Amino acid sequence: MAKTGIMICGHGSRSKSAEQEFGLLAKGLKARYPDTPVEYGFLEYSAPNIHMGLDNLRDAGVTHIVAVPGMLFAATHAKNDIPSVLTTYQEKNPGLTVSYGRELGLHPQMVAAFEARILDALGMDHVHDGDLYDTMLVVVGRGTSDTMANAEAARLTRIVTENLGFGWSETVYSGVTFPSVGKGLDMALKLGYKRVVVAPYFLFTGKLMGRIYGYVDKVAETHPDVAFLKAHYLADQDHVIDTFVERIKEAEAGALVEEVDLMQSFKTRLAAGEVDVHHHHAEYRDPDDDEAPGHSHSHSHSHNHGHSHDHDHGHSHGHGHSHSHGHSHGVYKHIGHPNGPRTMIDEGVCCCFMSQFPAEVVEEERALRQQAGVPASDQTPTCKSGS
Repeated sequence: MAKTGIMICGHGSRSKSAEQEFGLLAKGLKARYPDTPVEYGFLEYSAPNIHMGLDNLRDAGVTHIVAVPGMLFAATHAKNDIPSVLTTYQEKNPGLTVSYGRELGLHPQMVAAFEARILDALGMDHVHDGDLYDTMLVVVGRGTSDTMANAEAARLTRIVTENLGFGWSETVYSGVTFPSVGKGLDMALKLGYKRVVVAPYFLFTGKLMGRIYGYVDKVAETHPDVAFLKAHYLADQDHVIDTFVERIKEAEAGALVEEVDLMQSFKTRLAAGEVDVHHHHAEYRDPDDDEAPGHSHSHSHSHNHGHSHDHDHGHSHGHGHSHSHGHSHGVYKHIGHPNGPRTMIDEGVCCCFMSQFPAEVVEEERALRQQAGVPASDQTPTCKSGS
């Protein structure tokens, strides 16, 4: 009889607090599955990595691993990176069966978890029609190069706005899309609302959470007549753990419909040559492994990305970048948007993402800051995209 084990796959963070909070979530899941081995691991930055968690399950006699991404939306990490790690691991361990579930997404329990945080910020436990007509909701999404993941954040905003009855709402992003948090807040405030709830749709704390709250504080200083309420991130609420349980059940039963089967999507795109299998921090190789080049592995990978677009308005362009520090960024076509990621230039943005900015965009942004009297930042690009 097959022995089942559960693997929760996270991205990882340079924030130790975020690591600890992910561990608390895993602890909550273990309480739901007292008779089933449950492990967790990260793609990068944090320990344990995914490979270590998979090894622990295998060594515990597990023959069927049910893996689920500990991520809110299906962007590059959930669609490509984790399936790549799991596919490689199963190939090296033919006695194992690995089932891969879907992202947390907009499951009703996740919406409930988000609404609970918003109500907490308002000091309310319920609302009546009209209670929030004088209040604006600003939802902060992670922001990725994946259009559909960004769209899900906007969809969440609309759902919560109607459920709770806010007077107005906007969606802003902390990552590589537009509008950015600072620019989005500046524009949203022009509507004249005197009470604004800023709600980050994030699972855990981390450097980005500090940056988001910092933007809110900065905007608040210039708008003393507006009351800003900052909602807490989701963390390990029962609603969140309930959603993980549902995703685990789906994966274990093979009940994923085609539209949300991330592993099948990955394999289809892999066969078509649209993606590659890469080695990540999550795939540590034993130095004595004969397959490891030179019998060693530096926990990194190097690869190039490139693509071109042919548009019906008669031009084409290409982008490409390479790096060797264990993570990747999709190419973002709106890199120069005036209200998007260019507003984060010189604020510690990852060096391989910074490399996507055309030189003229960097020069223009720095000139605009100089004209506005904004002091030059002392932060230099880092080769890690913090979370």
